[in-house]
Amino acid sequence: MNWYEKLSEYFPIEEMKSKAHMDALLNDKKNIYIKEEGPHHVLMYAETETFVFVDYLFVSSQSRGAGFGRKLLASLKEKGKPIILEVEPVDYKDTDTAKRLNFYAREEFHHAQHIGYSRRSLATGEKTDLEILFWSPSDAEEQSAYEAMKQTYEEIHTYKDETFYGNQYEPTHKVLVFKTKRKTNILQPFIESQAK
Repeated sequence: MNWYEKLSEYFPIEEMKSKAHMDALLNDKKNIYIKEEGPHHVLMYAETETFVFVDYLFVSSQSRGAGFGRKLLASLKEKGKPIILEVEPVDYKDTDTAKRLNFYAREEFHHAQHIGYSRRSLATGEKTDLEILFWSPSDAEEQSAYEAMKQTYEEIHTYKDETFYGNQYEPTHKVLVFKTKRKTNILQPFIESQAK
């Protein structure tokens, strides 16, 4: 199974970029868009001068619990830049969502409680609400995670969208908003359970 098949099998269709889109990012933006893979993992991320965006992090089911995810994140943390990523809200029918959030809570990520993020999938036409998690070596504010997400959306997610999907993604201001009212921290239950 190649790297794209592994990602497609694990991530929902509405969160997947097309193979052509990802190949173009790896080719056209090879100075910032990076793929790391091994027999047990696939890591796709964008690294700019000021932050790292984790696009996809996959660890094979037979290797989970062996510390691969922690090692991969540690290698990104060593870059000394804030790390941002998208996650699905907790879905109690899908135990993987809770495991993922627990993992990121253990890795000292924070939930960006002021960022609203809802994007329409060009594959399914459905809107998907996602949450933004971030880690920072210097306790960066949520505003910087918001700016990083806007840049990621414009330079990575929507790159040549009409070419690859025959349609355009919605403009950034309709997808990402910085809200004054704080949302409930989706990581709090996991932080509390780890403290016990």
